[in-house]
Amino acid sequence: MSQTIRRKGTTARKAAAQQGQQRKVRAAKAHTGSALDMVMGWLPFSEAQLQKLFLIAILGGAAVLVCVVASFAGLPGLAGHQMALIAQQTGFEVKRVEVRGVKNIDELKVYEKALVERDRAMPLVDIDGLRQDLLGLSWVKDARVSRQLPDTLVIDIVERTPHAVLRKADRFVLIDDTGHELGPVSRKDAGGKLIVSGPGAGQQVVALGHLLEAAPALKPRVQEAEWIGNRRWNLTFQTGQVLALPEGDRESAGALVTFARLDGTNRLIGGKVTAFDMRAGNRIYMRVPEQESQELALKAGAVPHTAVPAKVPSSTPVAAAEDDQ
Repeated sequence: MSQTIRRKGTTARKAAAQQGQQRKVRAAKAHTGSALDMVMGWLPFSEAQLQKLFLIAILGGAAVLVCVVASFAGLPGLAGHQMALIAQQTGFEVKRVEVRGVKNIDELKVYEKALVERDRAMPLVDIDGLRQDLLGLSWVKDARVSRQLPDTLVIDIVERTPHAVLRKADRFVLIDDTGHELGPVSRKDAGGKLIVSGPGAGQQVVALGHLLEAAPALKPRVQEAEWIGNRRWNLTFQTGQVLALPEGDRESAGALVTFARLDGTNRLIGGKVTAFDMRAGNRIYMRVPEQESQELALKAGAVPHTAVPAKVPSSTPVAAAEDDQ
């Protein structure tokens, strides 16, 4: 036997309350819609464009969040390495090395440095590290390494310029204008270049260059320069004659200029005098082989009053002198 449950009907009070609530909702919607419409009207975007912008902002924020989380987990390096391997599989790996600017340097030494990167994925090549390795070669003044996709490393070399030859106890070594040693050289190949010698001479090459610039007419006639006692120079001309200069940059430059002037008027270079000594300041002493008695007298501490050669000014005392080597 079934039983029917009857619900009570809506009372008038409840119906009125529901109608009032519905009117409030419609009024709120109408007000909100009109406000949004007004704001939308001010913006230079359509509703569809705004939806796209909101979507991009959401996706961008998510990507930033993923990157932050990945950085804490150490994943970017792994991702970069994986991308490099993918690039390698698609042909972006070192297969060729092109070297430019090499004239004097042994090119094989450059290739030895570069071939370490052979078959490596292009994104994984340590460009800066390879450049530093190349700068370690004695002839390399500067180097630039670049990738030429898909498979070539290009190396541009700037070589140092040979300037002089450093005479050592057992060998000759090429040096540049800063005294940097470039490599051994034979005595035959050293011909025609300025030869410097003496302890510490390599570090004085720059100063020697400034000294020789004081007398440009003499510079090409100087064959060898010996650094004496770490304080002064002896210059040997192509004729084999030796000029002993005083200590000090200003003093030695002044003496060299004076000698150049005297040579211009008296033809000292190429004459019978084998050695010139200008360490006495206002005097120039000369050694003449056939006047050995003068040299002996000077050794004893007495400067002989000898006749002045015809080509030397009478105001310049003349005698022989021993060097202080």
